[in-house]
Amino acid sequence: MSSTPVPRVRPRRLRETPALRRLVSETRLHPAELVLPIFVREGVSAPVPIGSMPGVVQHSLASLPEAIDQAAAAGVGGVMLFGVPEVRDARGSGATDPDGILNVATTVAAEASAGRLVVQTDLCLDEFTDHGHCGVLDERGRVDNDATLERYTSMALAQARAGSELLGLSGMMDGQVAAVRDALDDAGRQDTAILAYSAKYASAYYGPFREAVESTLEGDRRSYQLDPGNRREGLREAMIDIDEGADVVMVKPAGSYLDVLADVAAASEVPVWAYQVSGEYSMIEAAAAHGWIDRKRAVIESVRGIRRAGADAVLTYWAVELAEWIRNGDVA
Repeated sequence: MSSTPVPRVRPRRLRETPALRRLVSETRLHPAELVLPIFVREGVSAPVPIGSMPGVVQHSLASLPEAIDQAAAAGVGGVMLFGVPEVRDARGSGATDPDGILNVATTVAAEASAGRLVVQTDLCLDEFTDHGHCGVLDERGRVDNDATLERYTSMALAQARAGSELLGLSGMMDGQVAAVRDALDDAGRQDTAILAYSAKYASAYYGPFREAVESTLEGDRRSYQLDPGNRREGLREAMIDIDEGADVVMVKPAGSYLDVLADVAAASEVPVWAYQVSGEYSMIEAAAAHGWIDRKRAVIESVRGIRRAGADAVLTYWAVELAEWIRNGDVA
């Protein structure tokens, strides 16, 4: 008789078959938990491919309704719109122009959606300024926090009027949530929700996004985005935004900041989202294109990991494709 002890506790029992693994899965994916970022470019008549983000395009106003229809049909929970203007200036005037690309695109998207998904807008000046920063600059070339808040409140009202249901405050200015909430409430826009990009880190993973929005950034954003080495600060920022009235808080990027995401999710009394950013997307696409990883499995695993860490919803460029896999039963 063998002297090797026979284990009484066998966790492998619950991994034996696909049906068992599905039944005991702790983290499930659903299309409604996915948000699709969409770029809309002014002055083009057809979608323009983004070289560093295979499969992602800058949409035209004409192609935007079809993209909204596709996302809604897949069951995606929402879309986050980014504008790519033809003309930029120091104050980002196009951001508050009712005829500016983002505000016009918001109206087009809201009409195309007809309530089937949530139309959200990025509320930040970086796409509209000729210097590429997320705010207006002072006489010394620094981002002026309080002057920027004035621009943000104007943007908030313009986007709400255009049809945005949820404003994505991504500029990382101190007091931005309180300023925008007060402006919306004073204007009778109490029902417009705020998504605070609370823990937005000064990351290297934004590179492809800057091509997508044709960024003109000079310098870096380290004076207002979070230091990648700071974990407690991410939670602190989220708690401040909740106190100021944020309806949802977010961690960005997602994959390299799962510890911060877990911290925020454990402490937050409002929904917590995460943004799987352009660099995360492009790395998986590049590795898959070389045959180094299984693309589908890597996509599913990456988003599931973000959900497992505590995200209630995930902004991802794979939102529609992943939603279709889920609906077709192709996500094991």
